[in-house]
This record gives sequence, structure tokens and C-alpha cells, in this order.
Amino acid sequence: MKPGPKNLITDVEGLLVGSAQEDALKSGATVVTMDRPFVASVHVMGGAPGTRETDLLAPDKSVAGVDALVLSGGSAYGLDACSGVVDGLRAAGRGFQIGSAVIPLVPGAIIFDLLNGGDKGWRENPYRCLGREAFDKASETFDLGSAGVGTGALSAMLKGGLGSASFVLESGITVGAMVAANPVGSVTTPGDRHFWAAPFEVDGEFGGLGTDPASGLGRTLDSRKARLASGENASQRANTTIAIVATDADLDKAQCNRLAVAAHDGIARATVPAHTPGDGDLVFAMSTGAQPIGDDPRALAEIGHAAALCLSRAIARAVYHARPASGDLLPCWSDMQG
Repeated sequence: MKPGPKNLITDVEGLLVGSAQEDALKSGATVVTMDRPFVASVHVMGGAPGTRETDLLAPDKSVAGVDALVLSGGSAYGLDACSGVVDGLRAAGRGFQIGSAVIPLVPGAIIFDLLNGGDKGWRENPYRCLGREAFDKASETFDLGSAGVGTGALSAMLKGGLGSASFVLESGITVGAMVAANPVGSVTTPGDRHFWAAPFEVDGEFGGLGTDPASGLGRTLDSRKARLASGENASQRANTTIAIVATDADLDKAQCNRLAVAAHDGIARATVPAHTPGDGDLVFAMSTGAQPIGDDPRALAEIGHAAALCLSRAIARAVYHARPASGDLLPCWSDMQG
């Protein structure tokens, strides 16, 4: 396996990603789309998810394809970013057609970033506009770190962010991941230097520092974010890691569901702890269908393994690329390396 030329989810040919954010709000939205509907499914392992239209992604549901996937900040308010993407798709004449009606299908998920120091005193929900702006900006390249949905993300000890990574398999199949890292847990080991995902790093993509030589890792958990939160209830709910994994392998909805399940391993390898009751950990999996995989039962297993590796790397890259901004409550990884 080797990273694709951009080391982004958009190495999967045909995918476009757009992000929009408001710096004062310390929040934003990110959308993945392409020029035609695509197959997708989802798997949730966190205890506090926030979602829109995810039921239609179950393998037994009749919808064959969707038009976009949205990751947004803003907790329940952020689900309205999907409405902005729907507006953009409608303007482009895209969506599921029933008679003369055209209905864009846009599942989405949110992170909780309402207590991150940003100005949340809006009069009108800003996320619909952010969703539309993100859709209008969709392209093959996008910023990592403090951008889009990752603008105000916080891990336990450091600023989180938006991350992405890819692999091209020996078969020629491409797999990519994109993530908004805002977990209960830490992405770095004690001392804020080494990443839990270090064993899976490629070509120094998040610092090249290698694994932490300390022993007994994971036995003591600390969280600057929890100490900042106003009360136990807030500290246990102001979190979530949400992700999209994508491939050009020709997968159906049931296979995409298995891909999403496998990709969750990537969260657990890069974040300690993961999948807690206070996280809404969720992974969408999508297929463009460009590359046939035949009936080889090992193919889906390899794609799932690659997706988990990409997701671990993407989480570390999200934190690695985070940058300081006015009013931040937590330091960035780069701030702690001096």
C-alpha cells in the first residue's frame, strides 16, 4: 500500500470535498460529493451520535445511492448544514427523481463544538449557509487541520481538526479517509508529543517522531478538555469523532456497511479511549463503483484494513495540522513541540 498522490480522500477518483468555516464561530462544515449518486452506508459505535437521514443507508433500505455526505460542527444545529447542501444540489438539478420531483439525498453527522470558545450567540442558525458554501467550494483539494468541520474541534489534550489520508492497494484499488477529530480521548500519548497512530505513519506525514518509548501507556487518562468543561455532564458530552471512508472498489450497501465497521478500528488505534458513551463515533463508507473486485472474499477484508489504517493516519494528521487562533481553549500540537 502506498499513499495516493494527494494523500487525501479525493485520491478516490471522482470525489470532491468542500469546506466552509467561520473563525469567530470556531466551527464549520465539510461535504463530500461527486457528479453522480454513489453507494453509501454507515456504522455507529459511539454512545451519543447526532445524525440526519442515516436510516436510508441501511442495507435493507430501498435507496440505492445518495448525492453527498456532510460532516458538520454545531451539534444539532449543525445538521442544518445538510439543508444547505440540498439547496446546492437542487440548484444543480440533482437528486432522486420521483415523477417530476427531484429530491437530493444528503445524510450527515455532527460533532459537538459549542463549548470551544467561539461566539455562539447567533440570531439565525449559520450552518445552512456554511453547508451551501462548502458544497459550492467542492474540489479535489482541501485544507487539513483547523478548517471546515475541524475548525473548532478539540481532543482531550490538544486542538483537533479535519484530517485525511489515502492508500492505493497493489490491486490498483484506492481507499481514502476523511475525519473530524473531536474525541473524548487523546490523540497523543502522555507528554503531547507522540501520536497513538505512530505505528501506521507513512513518510513522516505527521512529524515522523515514531512511537512513544514509555511503558504502561493508557493506564492513566488525562483531559484538558474535561477540566475546562463546566460540569461533569458537559465534559462527557462535548465530543465525537465522525469520518467518511471511500473507495473506488465496486461495493454494494451491505459491503459498504462492513467497510464502515472495519474502519472503526482506525479510531480505536489513534484515540485513547475511543467509542465512549460520551462520543458519537460514526463512520460513513462510500463506493464510487469504478473498480470491480470479483468474488474474491479477501478483497473486502483488505479494503477494510486499508480504510482503518487511513482513518488512524487521518486522525493524527488532523491534530498535526491544527493551527492556533484567537480565543483557543487548548494548545495545538505544534505549540507543544518547542
